[in-house]
Amino acid sequence: MSKTKFCQGISDISDGYSGFILDQWGVLHDGKKIFDGVLEVMEQLKSRGKEIIILSNSGKRSGLSEKRLKELGLSKDYYDHIVTAGEFTWQGLKDQKEGIFKDLGKRVYVLSRNEDTSIVDGLDLKIAHDIDNADFLLISGSDAPNKELDDYDAVLRKASQKRLRAICANPDTYALIDGKTYFGAGQIARRYISFGGVCEFIGKPYQPIIRHCMSLFENALPASTIIIGDSMPHDVMSGALLNIDTALIANGVHAKQFDGAFDNPAEKDKVLNALINNYGCKPNYLMNDFSWGLALPDRKHKKDRKKKK
Repeated sequence: MSKTKFCQGISDISDGYSGFILDQWGVLHDGKKIFDGVLEVMEQLKSRGKEIIILSNSGKRSGLSEKRLKELGLSKDYYDHIVTAGEFTWQGLKDQKEGIFKDLGKRVYVLSRNEDTSIVDGLDLKIAHDIDNADFLLISGSDAPNKELDDYDAVLRKASQKRLRAICANPDTYALIDGKTYFGAGQIARRYISFGGVCEFIGKPYQPIIRHCMSLFENALPASTIIIGDSMPHDVMSGALLNIDTALIANGVHAKQFDGAFDNPAEKDKVLNALINNYGCKPNYLMNDFSWGLALPDRKHKKDRKKKK
């Protein structure tokens, strides 16, 4: 049996943590709407003084993600910071002085969703519309389901032949769109590697972006922080690499595996153990969705009443 604790909701664990790092897609929304119960969770956490960072492997900059969340009904009042792989990439490309960003060049070929090139807006870079004219390749999204993975082969093979370095600003292997799972930018990047290309990944589960999130907290420490997401290889692995607790949301990218097991603890445990064996990491908690669960006593008001007495 797995030692992962099965929870009815966030209320089961909220008292144990002061910092919450939350995934976006598959946890808070599906790209079209905020999931039922999410706003209640955010309100409850904020009312209890929790620090909340939304961390996404989105290839978009943080400002665009913030705007999109507001349109969906999740305003900045519900969280403290939003961090995206796209924003982290933008900052690295701005100077090109350190690590994987050093001396990439000025001409970039962008593979993104719906030909979105906002990830390089405001940078001293030129968009190359032909891979033959590019200095490096930037992968920030996939056009699934409008494209198949092998539709990218011609560009990827030519980039590999030219020995172009690539940056993947969204390492998600899968993308949850309208409740269906499709290949993500991470699969495009790994396909490039299979053709002999060299690609660096930005985002979860890679440690720099998690360390950046920790630096944004005012009071929360790694020991009092939890990462909540729906992906074993990205969210749960992020915590495993830095010894930070994690909670897996079953009704996300792994929903097909958990189908029929949501209300059956024994079957749920079998599915979870299969995922643990497959990905080599284990969440501390498992819950069906990102909902509050059982009501908790309002300890803050209890303290206020004691003071008045």
